Amino acid sequence: MISVSKALDLIKSHSSQLPTVKMPLRDSYGCFLAEEVLAPISLPSFRQSAMDGYAFRSGEISELEVVGECKAGDALEFELLENQAVRIFTGARVPDRADTVIIQEHVEAGGSKISILQLPEKYANVRKVGEQVQAGDHVLPAGTKINESIIGFLASFGITEVLVFNKPKITLIVTGNELQEPGSHLKPGCIYESNAIMLESALKSRGFDSVRLLKVEDDLESTKKVIATGLESDLLLISGGISVGDYDFVNESLQANGVREIFYKVNQKPGKPLWFGKKESTLVFALPGNPSSSLTCFLIYALSALKIMSGNTNFNLDFQSGILKHRTFNKFGKTVFLLGTEKNGEIEIFEKQASSMLISYALGNALVMIPEQLEILEAGESVQFLPINRN
Repeated sequence: MISVSKALDLIKSHSSQLPTVKMPLRDSYGCFLAEEVLAPISLPSFRQSAMDGYAFRSGEISELEVVGECKAGDALEFELLENQAVRIFTGARVPDRADTVIIQEHVEAGGSKISILQLPEKYANVRKVGEQVQAGDHVLPAGTKINESIIGFLASFGITEVLVFNKPKITLIVTGNELQEPGSHLKPGCIYESNAIMLESALKSRGFDSVRLLKVEDDLESTKKVIATGLESDLLLISGGISVGDYDFVNESLQANGVREIFYKVNQKPGKPLWFGKKESTLVFALPGNPSSSLTCFLIYALSALKIMSGNTNFNLDFQSGILKHRTFNKFGKTVFLLGTEKNGEIEIFEKQASSMLISYALGNALVMIPEQLEILEAGESVQFLPINRN
């Protein structure tokens, strides 16, 4: 049995980025850039009006003759004299001979002339070439996660394709004869299966949308076959069947499929019977079957590996500090993960913490980590927690 920190170190050392691929920009949401992006053009690439109004040559002028019009998309040029202006609209190219735009609210129009009510400073309301970005600037580093604003930003350069890390293909296997689909009539001795939809949702909400779900009963040959299928993925998650009971066949089936064990069992509660291994480039996590244990192990361990595979440079756990509201005990000599709520930096731990219970996960927003060497934490002491269930 190994420590939490050792388990994380082993996972990181055996996880590697997936190959890169050129992808249409419109399909790249949630991917991570595999190379730095340099600005191919300046933004804006021409002097641009920031307002609706009139472009003119700045000076001590009270009246201007309007000699034309520039709307967005026009490339017209005007030989403006000092007492002349052109009507201009937001986003339009400012003529070369003009240096300032006066907003339409600060003029009084009459026929082909305008009277200036409030004279602007020179260069007012004119966006300079490269005001946002200069051509050749380093604008996005490799490892940037692509979201809607990144897509819009890259599109403004005319970019249509990006080099990204492939998203991992994931297989999720759920084991157990006692499991029934929600919506069916519950038979005596059975429970509704919740791990599959829970883990699938956890994956997809984090952008891992290539998920294949397989279910298998507690049978050795069936388990061998379904694991062989799951090993075709980049990452295989197995829920349940990893303990040493008479009907737990996952460990034996993994060995039969040539999966190398890297570690089995972590000195933590809940989630002790966590199994991690590898076959060629495929990573395998066999998670405990109890729902709370399964989700905890996914968030702490499997998610770290998935981040690395996806090219996310921020793959370390996002622990934050909070202050305990009440005294808390750790009687187990293990690292303990406890669920609770965090509000304004103060942590309140729930009473219900069993590995079979999801109610505390459903109601909480903090997964608190109590190190194995600590037995008592007093109210007011600092603890580390992982934010959960936050939009």
